[in-house]
Formats: sequence, structure tokens, C-alpha cells
Amino acid sequence: MTPQLGVTVLSPPLLLLLIPLTLSFQGPALVHQAHLPSLVAHAPQSLSRSRFSARPQLDFTTHCNASCYYRESRLQDLTEQLAFETMYSDGSRTLTTVDLEDNERDEAYHAAAVRPPTRRRRPMSTTQHRRHKRQIYGADGRFNIRGENFLLDYPFSTVVRISTGCTGVLVSPRHVLTAAHCVHDGKDYVKGARKLRVGFLTPFSSNNTSTEKVPPRKPHVRWVRVRRTRVPKGWILGPQEVSMDFDYALLELRWPHRRPFMRLSVAPSSKDLAGRRIHFSGFDSDRPGELVYRFCPVEDESNDLIYQHCDARPGASGSGVYGRVWDAAQEHWERKVIGVFSGHQWLEIDGENRDFNVAVRFTPLKFAQICYWVHGNRADCRKD
Repeated sequence: MTPQLGVTVLSPPLLLLLIPLTLSFQGPALVHQAHLPSLVAHAPQSLSRSRFSARPQLDFTTHCNASCYYRESRLQDLTEQLAFETMYSDGSRTLTTVDLEDNERDEAYHAAAVRPPTRRRRPMSTTQHRRHKRQIYGADGRFNIRGENFLLDYPFSTVVRISTGCTGVLVSPRHVLTAAHCVHDGKDYVKGARKLRVGFLTPFSSNNTSTEKVPPRKPHVRWVRVRRTRVPKGWILGPQEVSMDFDYALLELRWPHRRPFMRLSVAPSSKDLAGRRIHFSGFDSDRPGELVYRFCPVEDESNDLIYQHCDARPGASGSGVYGRVWDAAQEHWERKVIGVFSGHQWLEIDGENRDFNVAVRFTPLKFAQICYWVHGNRADCRKD
């Protein structure tokens, strides 16, 4: 493992040079428009109260082989995985089962089973057999975001803290997307989820009237309580090599915020992302009090996961992974959240043994589920 280099701090002018804005003023010649299925939610069933007995697991790692990578789910499995738990602030819980509209069952199933292009084979190297868990790949490519005018501006203003030690992203006036393992370990909710809060970076405050230069100040955080939390049953069903595909959760705030939020999108193939790059910002544990940004190309992708070597450390879990997606209606590239940063995975397939940082990929079914959580109806999801 290459030692981490010095911390890089970006000011707005330099960062604008590094963030790929648009590789072309024209969009891609053809972008496949995914079919959006409609979920039919049944009446919630009451569950026992949570014991909040789990410990937060911020350093999340799984292993995946060929059967895991190429796994295709039955329609019955998909509907079971898309059922969801709702946990309220008083600890009460409900389970909501879902189904697909009859006229969409076959189409939605086949859409879910479509795989991205065949994996790109890479030459073997001796380092691929070492079981060192790497979250920093070579020189550290992360950037600290500083400066009030920039830190609190879009898209960085959409990034929020989760009180269990993770990161989240604003996806509506009242909703925050994060990783499921930040609030639930697959068996029970973590202890900190009992009084779950979301932290918003706020403007700096200072009584210093001196004209002398002062060291950079870290922003203050304003905490807001969470009204309810939703976790897909696919995360709870396990085992972890399967549940990682459903490592996302939606938090509903008690009160709406007034900040811009980032829109969601079904994850396109990486070839349809501007520069084939993904981006995300989070609160990495090795840089306390700092908002850390990174971007990198997509290395590989399965139907449910995005494999990449974006440098990240625990604390970045739950970050909204976004790319520049072509909006055909507006005829421009737009930042949209296409996944959630989950953690680390060893991928053993085709004679190769490689390790990646991974993000959950929003398939049409996952997008439909999250959109239903946000809007509570199917009509508004179709508009999105």
C-alpha cells in the first residue's frame, strides 16, 4: 500500500479546473431510457419495537465470486427484497410488502435481469493475491473542501452528516439518502438510531474583527431529528454478499430544509456518464471535521454494484454517488445521484482476485422503491 500523501485543499478556482464539467456540449448519440416499474405497496404490518442492540459498522467489507457477480434473482425474490421496514422515532416498526403492477411484472423482471457489458479482463499481478484491504489506492486522490462560499454551495451543500458516523445526501426537501449499514446491521437497528439525527453544515461564525489571516475554520453543524427511517428488506434478509446490493436507507426529517437537493436517477451504463466518471463527497473518518470530495472512473459494474477505486475511508459510507447524466428533455448534462457509497468488496472471478471500493447501483426497481418512499405515490415517480 502506498503511503498517503499530504492533504490537498481545494479552493473554488482550482476545483473548477479539476471537476469535469462537460466533455462535450452535445449529449451522447443514444442513451437507453430505462423502463420505470410501478410498485404497489400493501397495508403496513406492525412489528415489535426495535431493541437498538447493534453496533455501527462503518468499515463494511464483503466478498463476491462468479455466482454472486452474475446472480439473477427470481421475480418472487425481487418483490421480497423490495419490501421495506419503517422505523419511527419512538422505536415502533412496520413492514410493508410490495408487488408490481400485473402488466409490468415481466417487463420489470427482464429489466432487472439485464446486465451491463461483459467485464473487462485485466492482466493478473502478484499484488492481486494479497489480502490487504485498500481504501486508498496509490496516491491519495481526495480533496478537502474549504471556504464558506464554496462549501455551502451546490453540490457540496447537499452533503449532510449522519449522527451514527456516516454521510448522507439530500434528495428531496425532507429526505436524506444514506447507507443501510449506517443505521442497521442486518439483524437490528444500531444503538445510535434510537435518536437518529442529520447534521447540516452552517455558515461560520466569528467575532474576530482583525484583518490578520486566521487559520481555516471548520464549519458548524446544525442537527435535525429524523422522523422515520426506511430500510429495504433485501438488506435485512442477508447474507451480506447479497444484502450489499440493497445497502441504502432513506431518512425522513421532522421538518423540511430549505437547501437545494440532488435529483435521483436510474444508474445508466458507465459509458453513458460524462467521462465515465463518478463523484461523491463525505466526512471521511481520517479527516475529522472536513468535507472530502473525490472523483474517479468506473472500473467495472454489475447489475447492482459500481466497482471503482475512488479513495475513501470509513465515514464516507452513505455518500450520494453521482454522475453527469444526459437530460434529453433539457439537452444538457445534469448531476444526478445514481447510487450510494457502501464500502469495500473482494471480487474473485475469471481467475482474477481484485479489490474495489463499491457503490450500490440504482436499478429501475430500486429507483421505483426509493421514489415511492419520497413521494408516497406512483404518479410523481413517473414524473421524476
